Amino acid sequence: MSARMAKELYESELMVLQAKLVDMQAWVQATGARIVVIFEGRDAAGKGSTIKRVSEYLNPRVTRIVALSTPSERDKTRWYFQRYVPHLPAAGEIVLMDRSWYNRAGVEHVMGYCTNVEYHRFLHQAPIFERMLVEDGIILLKYWFSVSDIEQERRFKDRANDPMRRWKLSPNDMLSITKWEDYSRAKDTMFVHTDIPEAKWWEVDNEDKRRGRINTIAHLLSQVPYEVIEREDVVVPERPPSGGYERPPRDMTATVPDYAKEVEKRHKQERIASKKRKKTRESDAAAIAAKEEKSEEAPGSA
Repeated sequence: MSARMAKELYESELMVLQAKLVDMQAWVQATGARIVVIFEGRDAAGKGSTIKRVSEYLNPRVTRIVALSTPSERDKTRWYFQRYVPHLPAAGEIVLMDRSWYNRAGVEHVMGYCTNVEYHRFLHQAPIFERMLVEDGIILLKYWFSVSDIEQERRFKDRANDPMRRWKLSPNDMLSITKWEDYSRAKDTMFVHTDIPEAKWWEVDNEDKRRGRINTIAHLLSQVPYEVIEREDVVVPERPPSGGYERPPRDMTATVPDYAKEVEKRHKQERIASKKRKKTRESDAAAIAAKEEKSEEAPGSA
């Protein structure tokens, strides 16, 4: 992949594509279409940040993000796909899956969380299950986010050093570095069995997250046969005259303290203190310069 995409160009193009996503969502609502988008890939491959950009301006009641937790003991006794079925979209809905039933072909298989029989059963059933979804009218898109071992390790280290993002690293994430080739073989096998004409795998080169997000959203839009729907203008009505309502005294309710005011006050004090320190440094520097100049002009100076 080429050099990192320029931030200004990335942000302007992202806004254009996000506006088209809003148009697509309106078409989904108007036509009753159903869309499932699967985001898969290695740990730290950039799935979550791409989903965030896809959903940023969409209605969360229409476009849902599904990120299931570890299966319960009860879940483990059910048909594997059963826990995913309730999250499939109804008419006029979009589901973005942050990982999916492909956990079984990846982390569960590599880490030994499923048996060999369960693994091979999944590889056999997944294409059948997905054909059923597509035959029923669901638009199913599957994206695999690729990243190099060097870039993955760099992102892991960034997260480990950032207290705000450290929660993203699980024990399994750490082990994925030591099992790079195992995950590579699992991905290759998964593609062989589940890359079907009805639901192809689309690979995203996500070494540069900006390019990866732009490419993914543009491709997603190209795969949905949406049209721009005429939407009625929203007219904000005139506020009617007051009917005599009086608000109860504010001291009768608990009010959130004005923390923002305290922040502004503290910021102002820090600015004033900073200016004073700067003036002091400038004054000290001027005094030293004057002293040195006077010393140079004194008789007998070299």
